[in-house]
Amino acid sequence: MSIADFSGRVRPDACPGALQVHEAADGALARIRLPGGAISPAQLRTVAAGAADLGSGVIELTSRANVQVRGLRSPAAFAEGIAAAGLLPSAAHERVRNIVASPLGGRGRAGLLDTQPLVEALDRTLCALPRLAGLPGRFLFAVDDGTGDMPGLGADVTFVPGAAKGRLLLAGVDAGLAVGADVAVRRMIAAAEAFLDERESSGGERAAWRIGELADGPARIAARLGAAGDRATTPLPAVPAQRAGRIDQRDGRVALEAVVPLGRLSAAQARTIADVACDRVPIRFTPWRTIVLLDVPPAGADGVTRSLEAAGLVTDPASPWVGVSACTGRPGCAKSLADVQEDARRWVAALDSPPATPVHWAGCERRCGLPRGQVVQMIATGDGYQERQQ
Repeated sequence: MSIADFSGRVRPDACPGALQVHEAADGALARIRLPGGAISPAQLRTVAAGAADLGSGVIELTSRANVQVRGLRSPAAFAEGIAAAGLLPSAAHERVRNIVASPLGGRGRAGLLDTQPLVEALDRTLCALPRLAGLPGRFLFAVDDGTGDMPGLGADVTFVPGAAKGRLLLAGVDAGLAVGADVAVRRMIAAAEAFLDERESSGGERAAWRIGELADGPARIAARLGAAGDRATTPLPAVPAQRAGRIDQRDGRVALEAVVPLGRLSAAQARTIADVACDRVPIRFTPWRTIVLLDVPPAGADGVTRSLEAAGLVTDPASPWVGVSACTGRPGCAKSLADVQEDARRWVAALDSPPATPVHWAGCERRCGLPRGQVVQMIATGDGYQERQQ
């Protein structure tokens, strides 16, 4: 979103949460923040039960590795259930716990950092500071494990580790901030506080929701943080494409990544994921609307893969589902001009391999859920779909 897009805002940020729900055309929608995309099998069972018993049974994956449940008949009862499961640690901060992290968490060949302790420390610190409850619901933190899959997401504050010191990126820009892992949380929190300071010091920019929406935002935040020295010249990596299949971990175990077709899980599929994890395998949702099961023993990997495939999830990297995404569309969204989920499914059914470039189907010009990076956009209009390139 450009500066011109937000300058005339008169309404506050209405990004949904678990308590501040969105009244969609198909009922109340609650979004649950999952820092680092992490969720335990028991917590996933709670979400599945809430979706089945209190909602439409649909669980959507978001581009920030969160989940949202549609068609809730009793948002209060749903919130009570997820709070009891430990998914709502701070009512005041629940919409600002936006933290994405490398799904492998340092287990891959290029991994330098176990991200989960840092993610958990960042979440605790964020929730402990009353002022940061005032962050917009779209402000995003990211923690990279050294593989380079986070910088391209353009988070407001991204920590990227290095062999010696790491870097702190602001709105995806290297602003000359060298940061060690031991102080990364402190510096990331300071960057968020600096954003609030900058926004409040300029009346005309009070409506800004992201660092990139401030004029020269990265430079201004870096100045408040005392940046010194030249900016790094290493180009940032491209946004990774959606993927599926088996990934070898450095410790000899494997990670299994499964695509959720069009980012929609049924309650039954969510229960299957929880069951195959067996309270021993860590579960991670990703910004690419996939699910990663970590630390799977090689001897059991084929069985887990078969269970996921039987539930309708995609683990074959050659599947036509890989690289295809869509917004909610009709009937769930009143603004949509088409049933994009059904249209996208029919389109995928005619393919025999993944599209050469990721494709996103959208029901209107808002293009909700549009992935970052190079994407073919299929946008519904009053007269069919219009194809565009991003």
